[in-house]
Amino acid sequence: MDILTEALGSMRTGQPKSVRTHGRAPWGLRLPPVAGAGFHVVLYGTCWLVPLGDGPHLKPLALSTGDVVFLRDGRGHILADDPSTPAEVERPEQFEPGSPLGTVTIGGDGPSTSLLCGNYHLDQGRPHPLVSRLPEIIHLPTRHGRHPELSAAVQLLGTELENPRIGSAGIVPALIDSLLLYILRAWIEDQPPTAAEGWAAALCDSAVAPALSAVHADPAAQWTVESLAERVGLSRAAFARRFTALVGEPPMAYLTRWRMTTAAQLLRETDAPLTTVAARTGYGSEYAFAKAFKREYGRAPGGYRREARAA
Repeated sequence: MDILTEALGSMRTGQPKSVRTHGRAPWGLRLPPVAGAGFHVVLYGTCWLVPLGDGPHLKPLALSTGDVVFLRDGRGHILADDPSTPAEVERPEQFEPGSPLGTVTIGGDGPSTSLLCGNYHLDQGRPHPLVSRLPEIIHLPTRHGRHPELSAAVQLLGTELENPRIGSAGIVPALIDSLLLYILRAWIEDQPPTAAEGWAAALCDSAVAPALSAVHADPAAQWTVESLAERVGLSRAAFARRFTALVGEPPMAYLTRWRMTTAAQLLRETDAPLTTVAARTGYGSEYAFAKAFKREYGRAPGGYRREARAA
């Protein structure tokens, strides 16, 4: 199983929103927090990202052509030609007929910068630990041959946006959707091979990765710590310690989390009866499932489904 794809798929609640931002110095744009994860791709030019809030790690970040920034929690921030430039409040984007993107133009008559900005709609109420344990801000330069697949995606996006042709209206949203996977894969592959903990290590670990794949492939199976440990050739105690250290929670806690995450996704995206959802997530009865789901989400499965459909 592709754990990264599964984890992100379980959190997505809608299509990405994207805006093409054109700035000519001096320019500054204040962007409020968003529900989900934010991203920026510098198509050409240079600029600064200034995070809003307190913390020694929240420093102005210089960006240039090809750079990609991922903001895990969609925190508020400023984009500007220089950190000292006053920032305007976010402007409403304009949409051209047939275009999949909005556009914002701002600034004076100085050097130009063009960015693709937007956010992925991710359920932050119960984020998957793979996402919640990421750094708040990920900066991925793609120049100088770094991250060739991510660089190729950025170049394709730039080409489609600069010279729209037949099919661009379908190609651009698909590239933006795929960009999230490219970003997180690049970050994971950037982590040192000696990393002792965290999801980057978990996804490469010879024991933990197969156990995660087994749970994701069949959440309804009656897994135990013993059966998972036996599957990967470790003792129960050694497996539990290793899994907890890398994933951040014990194996059975993660199994329950993934069952509930799978159930919530089925409730949001399908019309499957509650008995079917219960069976597909390892519960022998609708009553047992409903009780477990309410304990995790604070409301009954039927109410959750209605709220999700109405949103």
